[in-house]
Amino acid sequence: MNIKSVINNYAIFKEKRLKDRFFKHKDIVELLTKLPSAFEIKELGKSVNGKSINLVSWGKGKTKIMLWSQMHGDEATGTMALFDLFNFLQSDNELIKLLTENCQLHIIPMVNPDGAEVFTRRNIQQIDINRDFLKETSPEAKILKQCRADINPDFGFNLHDQLTTWSVTKTLKPATLSFLAPAIDEELNIDETRQHAMLVIADMFKDLDKYLPGQIGLFDDEFEPRAFGDNFQKAGTSTILIEAGGYQNDFEKQEIRKYYFASILSGIISIASKSFETQDTKNYFAIPKNNKQIFHYLIHNVNLNGIEVSIGINYEECATADGFSTAKTYAIQDIGDLSFCDAYHTLSATNYLLKGEIILFKNANFQLFEGDNIILSFENGTIMSLPLRN
Repeated sequence: MNIKSVINNYAIFKEKRLKDRFFKHKDIVELLTKLPSAFEIKELGKSVNGKSINLVSWGKGKTKIMLWSQMHGDEATGTMALFDLFNFLQSDNELIKLLTENCQLHIIPMVNPDGAEVFTRRNIQQIDINRDFLKETSPEAKILKQCRADINPDFGFNLHDQLTTWSVTKTLKPATLSFLAPAIDEELNIDETRQHAMLVIADMFKDLDKYLPGQIGLFDDEFEPRAFGDNFQKAGTSTILIEAGGYQNDFEKQEIRKYYFASILSGIISIASKSFETQDTKNYFAIPKNNKQIFHYLIHNVNLNGIEVSIGINYEECATADGFSTAKTYAIQDIGDLSFCDAYHTLSATNYLLKGEIILFKNANFQLFEGDNIILSFENGTIMSLPLRN
């Protein structure tokens, strides 16, 4: 079984009880209790609000790989993909023998359960756990840091989500996935540890690029001294960052999780088979960089104050009080020559009548008409109707 076969048969492995981004700690704990005896489960400690943070270990091999997700409570794609991985590891195929004989997997599927409960980035102390490596203000940071110290893994997978407005240089497509071998210092030096992470990522890109052409980017490698990925890399664990971005009409990231899961598996296979040792860092640096040249809505040919402009509109998501959904607020993010940009939804106002106000950095509050028909409508940042065409 190869990555192509895994993707084609993904429905078999997908954990169907995780159907959107808003699952909670109790949901994953229930799933963990159903794992067979091949998976060892250990409670590492508790969050501020007393929710267990658990480690799942599997495999008998020499190479230790640590994976952790949802340091940010509203970044759930990695956790969904890890439960898909748990299902895959229970299947019967030739890859399982390769992995179990060559690897030990040590997985923390939700580092920030309190944040997940209300679907917010930070923990209940309002601390960004991924900027708490040095201070260890939060118990969650202490637990994650101690876990790495105890296991001393050879490789690490740091699983996150990024904004859907990231795009890929020269493609004008959403960055559906982004990879990075985090820096070890401000000079961005490359030691053997970081190089190994780069080589594994080169293998991952080779496997996934054909399924997401022009939609995989390389994340910014500026050194962040407070972050876990940078410090784990510095400590000798070859660390691979994966970010889930945007995909057309996939708000709950159910299509993205398939490729996210496949990229994790590709990386683990690369490590277990040692195929990364035949890679070249030039293939890592050939991955196109992330940029921000994509909007959620882009409207060209708008007559504004006597001049013709394009307007770019993006939404911000805010969790509802119950933590089971989000509200999207759309605002005007740019006005002018946006011919070098693209969007999830692109329209031209040439044949439409625009009524309302266009004010930079203010909530969208206008309507587009085709005759008497409303094509697109916003009221104080809330979208009232969707475009009839992209």
